[in-house]
Amino acid sequence: MPMTYEAYLDEVTTLMTEMFEISDEDAISEVMRAQAADFFTLHDDHPEMRTQERAVQDARTIFGQRKKPGSTTAQKRTGKPRK
Repeated sequence: MPMTYEAYLDEVTTLMTEMFEISDEDAISEVMRAQAADFFTLHDDHPEMRTQERAVQDARTIFGQRKKPGSTTAQKRTGKPRK
């Protein structure tokens, strides 16, 4: 049975803290950033996407997309520091 949308976000957050040993605050911040970027839009529309297996995949994806310390948007696009 699919989780509610809110429970799904909580699960992704919890998984991030457990899998990557980041703080609750950092995990919440990353999930909120992903939500603001419409990462979870389809999850809201399609309950069948809100499974435990998908939560693990999404936790990995969101963690992999984290902004690295000292990086900028320009660096991510071009691989070169901003001038």
